[in-house]
Amino acid sequence: MTWDVAATAPVERIARVLAAHELSRNAEGDMSSAGEAVNDLWPEYTGTALAVLKTLREPSGRMAAAGDAEVWDRMIAAAIEDETISES
Repeated sequence: MTWDVAATAPVERIARVLAAHELSRNAEGDMSSAGEAVNDLWPEYTGTALAVLKTLREPSGRMAAAGDAEVWDRMIAAAIEDETISES
């Protein structure tokens, strides 16, 4: 099976979702079209996004049963490392 690979880093994708959730009328915000605002503000959410990603380091029992927990750990660690390197 071939998997799609995202063009953006996990921290950026999470930060964009958090910004959109706060701004968009479809979630907790009041903007009917939040796309431009999300593009401008997502960097402000990277700290929270990184915290979310760090929380996912340990898979739940169900997640571990569905796949290889060691691979999961390496993938999350790589995503965190990518963000740490880009901050330098």
